[in-house]
Amino acid sequence: MKLVFASSNQNKIKEINAILPEYITVIGLPQIGILKEIPETGTTIKENSFLKAQFVIDFLKKKKEMAPVFSDDSGLEVEKLNNAPGVYSARYAGTPKSDEANNQKLLKEMTQITNRKARFVTVITLMINEEIHYFEGEIKGTIAYEPRGNNGFGYDPLFIPQGYRSTFAELSAEIKNTISHRAIAVKKLQNYLRNK
Repeated sequence: MKLVFASSNQNKIKEINAILPEYITVIGLPQIGILKEIPETGTTIKENSFLKAQFVIDFLKKKKEMAPVFSDDSGLEVEKLNNAPGVYSARYAGTPKSDEANNQKLLKEMTQITNRKARFVTVITLMINEEIHYFEGEIKGTIAYEPRGNNGFGYDPLFIPQGYRSTFAELSAEIKNTISHRAIAVKKLQNYLRNK
């Protein structure tokens, strides 16, 4: 089964392909001819997830091609920052997007904060056969005082999942792909597709 993923982020594509079984093939935006970033104008993670999937569906309709499309939008929500960066996680430090700049800004914002509770949230939107389905994943944790580890991407060097002492970036991909917010949402997507 082939699914179009509304992203050109190779890290995300690799991560999702590692979670899904081999009979599901995920292809990214460049492979269908979308070479620009999809505007993320929503005010919530769920809304941005929907907008990205709808953009790809509209693009495929113009080409008179149809395929199941899914998108994800994720955000890091820090309790003491009023759930910031949240929907603005990817561009927290401004544009162009930079994981390192985002991490540095987050650490600066939390300089005097001892309550480091946070959570990662993912919303996947699946558009298939004119139907829309949502799958959500969440993991709680805390923010480290400095970046640690070389794996992963985004805020992985700063996020310590609940029950662990290591950041996502210190954990192996195998462990992260079992416990992460994205893994939880992708597993729900997989279960839905299997039951279809």
